[in-house]
Amino acid sequence: MGDKQKLRKNSEFTSVYECGKTWAGELVILKTLSNGLGWNRYGFVAGKRLGKAVVRNRVKRLLREAARAIPAKSGWDLVLIARNPAATANYHELKDSVAGLLRRARILAEKDEVGGAERASE
Repeated sequence: MGDKQKLRKNSEFTSVYECGKTWAGELVILKTLSNGLGWNRYGFVAGKRLGKAVVRNRVKRLLREAARAIPAKSGWDLVLIARNPAATANYHELKDSVAGLLRRARILAEKDEVGGAERASE
């Protein structure tokens, strides 16, 4: 995930929190806000209630990899917030949770949008 795909400033997170929409799952909370750009920007949050730094960093790494693996529509600021059960969840559980939230938010890219170039060559 490149630098332009990360939410870095506190003001960027605050705008998503205040103006965005929220979807909650068992493991992860998703907050979204349209950003008007041609790409998505991601932010990952793991609060201290989740556990010690090792646990929080592990969960954020897993969420980051899940977000990288799941195709999403462009033009969104997305904040993924880990809930307490995420501390003991594995990668596949977190990935399924993130995919479900993106589907509910209607941000999950359809197969036609993702594989458009591949289908044209078939």
